[in-house]
Amino acid sequence: MIPLYDRNPTRRFPIVTVSLIIACFVVFLYELSLTLGSRGDAALGTFFDAWGAVPSKITASIGAGNYVSQASLGIVTSIFLHGGWLHILGNMLYLWIFGNNVEDRLGRVGFLVFYLVGGIVAALTQVWIDPQSTQPLVGASGAIAAALGAYIVLFPGARILSLVFLGFFYQLLNVPALVILGFWFVLQLMSGYASLGADTAQGGVAFFAHIGGFALGMIVGALIRVSGAGRTAPQPGTDGIIPS
Repeated sequence: MIPLYDRNPTRRFPIVTVSLIIACFVVFLYELSLTLGSRGDAALGTFFDAWGAVPSKITASIGAGNYVSQASLGIVTSIFLHGGWLHILGNMLYLWIFGNNVEDRLGRVGFLVFYLVGGIVAALTQVWIDPQSTQPLVGASGAIAAALGAYIVLFPGARILSLVFLGFFYQLLNVPALVILGFWFVLQLMSGYASLGADTAQGGVAFFAHIGGFALGMIVGALIRVSGAGRTAPQPGTDGIIPS
């Protein structure tokens, strides 16, 4: 299933979500410029090694009691790096579909803090699983996973227009967020379990970063739902779904 659009209106323009998307594309264009130089992909690899989240460096830095270092800074900067067109386009699609509603519920400053903390927790989860890996972790997927976790708790019944593949055929269907995001999370759990004991970074997907981010998002979403923060009265025609 590939989500395309959610039928869950927002009350205000999602300026933080849009700004994060723009920032990621600006950084990605810079990454592309590095590959055009004489060093090509080697220059990009050096850039990722310097500004990505490298588990072995983070582990060494924390072990030495140096909590403010280039390695720890990479945990934050890695959120804005991406490894290719499919990587960034997929991440930004999910951020646009699900991030705007979470931003509207949390508020702009609250969402920005939540997004960055989600990315940090996601990266540290992967570091905890594979502390000696020398492969840089890059991508916004951990932070976005936090947004997905909050979304599934806050808007489980929201309808997501999705491209559903049935063998050689496909169909556009309105799928509840609980189904599409629940399926996504189960897939991460299965893939993460299968990757245990293997060189998880080698495949380019840090599944436990996704799991850690999603779990944090669910916790935050549950706290918001219980407290009623950011809630408004349901509007006619929304099937009891509160616009965020």
